[in-house]
Amino acid sequence: MNPAHALNLHELRDAALRRLPRVAFGYLEGGAEDHLTYNANRQALDRIRFVPRTLVDVSRRSQDVTVFGRHWASPFGIAPTGAAGIYCRGAEIALARGARDANVPFVLSTHSFVPLATVCREAGAAPWFQMYIQPRRTDTETLVCEARDAGCEVLVLTVDAATGGNREYNYRNGFSIPVRITRRTVLDGLRHPRWLFDVYCRTLRGRRLIEWTVPHDRGTWSDLGWLRRVWPRKLVVKGVLTVEDARLAEAYGADGVWVSNHGGRQLDGAPASIEALPPIADAVGRRLTIMVDSGFRRGTDVVKALALGADMVFFGRGALYGAAAAGEAGVRRALDLLRIEVDRTLALLGCNAVAELTRGHVRVSSA
Repeated sequence: MNPAHALNLHELRDAALRRLPRVAFGYLEGGAEDHLTYNANRQALDRIRFVPRTLVDVSRRSQDVTVFGRHWASPFGIAPTGAAGIYCRGAEIALARGARDANVPFVLSTHSFVPLATVCREAGAAPWFQMYIQPRRTDTETLVCEARDAGCEVLVLTVDAATGGNREYNYRNGFSIPVRITRRTVLDGLRHPRWLFDVYCRTLRGRRLIEWTVPHDRGTWSDLGWLRRVWPRKLVVKGVLTVEDARLAEAYGADGVWVSNHGGRQLDGAPASIEALPPIADAVGRRLTIMVDSGFRRGTDVVKALALGADMVFFGRGALYGAAAAGEAGVRRALDLLRIEVDRTLALLGCNAVAELTRGHVRVSSA
């Protein structure tokens, strides 16, 4: 598709659905078990209503923010997404370049098809880097050294994946890495020839993700303390949903907490991220940088989270819709749509800057 024709992320999603085979789109879109948390993310955001002010001069508005000492053009970024190369060839590079040109953060997943060094070279800048505590500390240290040597300014430690979520759609669709050749996958691939030849034949065939199935069930807070001692730059803990864990993250030296339920892909029945955000922001927001993801699809969603205490909002699926639909051009369109929507929302709320947003600009509807 021509990504310029997309009017919102939902239309990029529709284009991704047409382009991807079932096995790939199911992995992109699905949540854990009964999709309770997956659905709750959207339902909670939809219950939030704005409280706009009128007759305010908003002709000087700007959505730029400063996070971790760096100026960003918008208060949102691209979240880490494992195996992004399933959706388009070189997806990680497309995501990195799109974020670079939009001047927003991009976080590279440990489970990337493209090595960190290659992403840095092709994008001309080091992304933030996401990782897990590995079963062997030497393996964790190897990842830390790789991120440090690449020049990554922020290390994101994901802590909500002690084991994989029960993603039944993967079993139903026959998802695996490498992709298993079955009658179903062959027929599905033939219906999507561009994906078959450009992604499967040139990227996926025979490929394995290193440590894809390694459990991360031995991590403790002492590991975070150790990581704080060996990592010299900004450190963020991702997957926090409680005030207690946010305070522990602060006590063990984190610079930021990332409120997340993994897009509804891990513990089904966990709270919506936007519901967990306000108490965490109240508890540690004056001292730590607060980030959030899961369920965000619009610039209005971004502004709601900012009003409730977030410093930065991250999109995973939203950016991948663009990549799957039209590669790098699709990523650029996704980010531009969000920028336009944030700008419009600030204007209609009567705000010239992100810093002007307060809880008074939103209320939670009972309906």
